[in-house]
Amino acid sequence: MGVAADLGYVHEPPGAVRGAMQRFASTKFGAWAFSKTLQPIDQVVRKLSKGRTSAPQVLAGLPVLFVTTTGRKSGEPRSAPLIAVPVGDTLALLGTNFGQTSTPAWVFNLEAEPTATATYKDAELEVRARPANDTERDEVWAASKSIYPGYAKYRERITDREIRIFVLEPAGPR
Repeated sequence: MGVAADLGYVHEPPGAVRGAMQRFASTKFGAWAFSKTLQPIDQVVRKLSKGRTSAPQVLAGLPVLFVTTTGRKSGEPRSAPLIAVPVGDTLALLGTNFGQTSTPAWVFNLEAEPTATATYKDAELEVRARPANDTERDEVWAASKSIYPGYAKYRERITDREIRIFVLEPAGPR
């Protein structure tokens, strides 16, 4: 089995309302707004649901994978809610940062220490993240369209930096 199956990571196509929310989130304004507000909203949703769901799941039907990295400067655990892209039997992470100009901190953390913990609903798995090779990058970009169409728009907007893509593999204990 692979990372996706081990975690039970499942993506279902959104209905009309959630699809509209995804389209809004992929606009420049929507992405900016969510980059500023999603984390505090998600903390409330996760607390109220006792960790069973997340704001992106409720609002847009997007499955959220929580990836806990080791802070490259602090050495402390840092958890990031991410939308993973299933590719084959594994999951890939795209460092789009909502289409913003800066690279997300979790990318730098994984580059410094590739071992992390991936959590989806009640399942948790130790993983090792590695940069995707060119063939995998193409596969991830192609697969990302069916998970979240905003990724294509983010890719168009991000012209001043490379979008890092990581492939997750099972890891041994930390």
